[in-house]
Amino acid sequence: MFPILKKLTFSITFNSCLFLLLMIGIQNSSSKSKVSFLINETVNLPISFIIGSSFIGGSIVGSLITINFSKKD
Repeated sequence: MFPILKKLTFSITFNSCLFLLLMIGIQNSSSKSKVSFLINETVNLPISFIIGSSFIGGSIVGSLITINFSKKD
């Protein structure tokens, strides 16, 4: 139980710090774009926010997925 809690705590802390740095970094961003979903589009967002938030989302999902490659013969 404790390794899972430790892994989750580290993931949340690390990605929260990345998100804080992302918010500080996009303050002077002037290039903006929309994200197209299947039905709607978002408002104009800075490109650095779109790329950074997708990286942070992938980091969260990747840290929570555990693949066990050990053979059980």
